[in-house]
Amino acid sequence: MTVHFIGAGPGAPDLITIRGRDLIAASPVCLYAGSLVPKALLGHCPAGARIINTAPMSLDEIIAEIVQATDAGQDVARLHSGDLSIWSALGEQLRRLDALNIPYTVTPGVPAFAAASAALARELTLPEVAQSVVLTRTSGRATSMPETEDLAAFAATRATLAIHLSIHVLETTVATLIPTYGEACPVAVVFRASWPDEQIIRATLGTIAAEVQKTSIDRTALILVGEVLAAREFRESALYDSAYQRRFRGRES
Repeated sequence: MTVHFIGAGPGAPDLITIRGRDLIAASPVCLYAGSLVPKALLGHCPAGARIINTAPMSLDEIIAEIVQATDAGQDVARLHSGDLSIWSALGEQLRRLDALNIPYTVTPGVPAFAAASAALARELTLPEVAQSVVLTRTSGRATSMPETEDLAAFAATRATLAIHLSIHVLETTVATLIPTYGEACPVAVVFRASWPDEQIIRATLGTIAAEVQKTSIDRTALILVGEVLAAREFRESALYDSAYQRRFRGRES
């Protein structure tokens, strides 16, 4: 029997892959992170499925549920918010399953930064403005940052920053970034991207903290920083320039 780790997307129940949906529908046991995964996704579970909210559970308890299911010959759908490649606790679960010789698959999902970019209707990379996106966070109670991964060092690149899990330390984050990006640098805070109660705050590094203080936002928000958020005058991509010669131009579709 197999454990299917599935990226459940940023919040909207239809932002899940067809593969992920079908794996949920085929698994008689579903473990989901109830604090972040919308319950509407559980509607894809088969009739009579055993559905377990893992939000209050320890890793040992989660693995015990998986072992119980697989020993009984049942596939398991394990749902995590966003995409499994970042901040999903996937690594520690796979390590346990490897030790137990329990097979698994991994299905990607729509990450929060992509949902936030879509909500803003902004591309995070623009020609000659920014060609890199840094996905990072600040140190938290559960996970500290490695010494070499310093927000000020990332800021030195002047790339677009997607700062997760840091809205509670917004003022400190802003103070770290202003010396490099400047107070006028555009910022967007996107709260619960793609959820019905999504909120978007557009400001600058100099004003964002005051704007967020006017709201009740204190968690589940992404901070995006960079000139791409407001750039209007930028060079168009050469990819679609009529004078640009590329491999497929001129071929019949």
